[in-house]
Amino acid sequence: MAKPSPKKKSNTAFLAVILVVLVAGGAGIWTAMKNSKPTPIELAPGTPLPQAQGYLYGDPNAPITIIEFADFECPGCGQFATVQEPDLRKRVFDAGLANFRFYDFPLTSIHRNTLAAHLAASCANEQGKFWEYHDLLFEGQYDWNSQAASNPRKIFDGYVTKLGLDAAKFGECYDSQRNLAQIQANAAAGSERGVNSTPTIIIGNKVYSPAPTADQLKQIVDSIRATLPATTPAPATDTTKK
Repeated sequence: MAKPSPKKKSNTAFLAVILVVLVAGGAGIWTAMKNSKPTPIELAPGTPLPQAQGYLYGDPNAPITIIEFADFECPGCGQFATVQEPDLRKRVFDAGLANFRFYDFPLTSIHRNTLAAHLAASCANEQGKFWEYHDLLFEGQYDWNSQAASNPRKIFDGYVTKLGLDAAKFGECYDSQRNLAQIQANAAAGSERGVNSTPTIIIGNKVYSPAPTADQLKQIVDSIRATLPATTPAPATDTTKK
């Protein structure tokens, strides 16, 4: 299988459209998706966004970080999450060879339900269940995406029940859109790195789109680890009584 090549160019015009829709129009799109109409979040001009942070899987002290910018409604992201990611978790992340950070990059101009999904996942994160909710969203993507559902809320609430989350807390978080600014900050971090499609994988200063396979990512991680200085074990403590 041919090795993926790092992406060198970005489509800035397409990216600009994405960001305008996401940042300026996100609240309006969200309101249109709901039967009820919560008060949209209106950020004052010049209000700084929160610092992008993503969602961590694995050892925070791992020597390598694999970053994914993804859209919950993107079919390619769904394939990566359900086919490649389980293997990566077992062979790379759970083994401590690298950690993984998922960053929101909802393409609201082409995926009507994606912003709702990102908000739902952020609310599950408040109850310590981001990755479990992440998995359910991608596994059930064809049940709640724009072609399948005009309003995905009932499906999202079903995931809440399945995971045993506090439904009232989830609903308050979801309806208030309180994590919208964080989602925008995560997406902005992608724009700064030239991301214009999903899924995009970033390792160090290398940007890969389309995303490499699990085997290819394992090879990349192994090649990077081979260049890292060997860690020196701490000297043994002398416990002999004097």
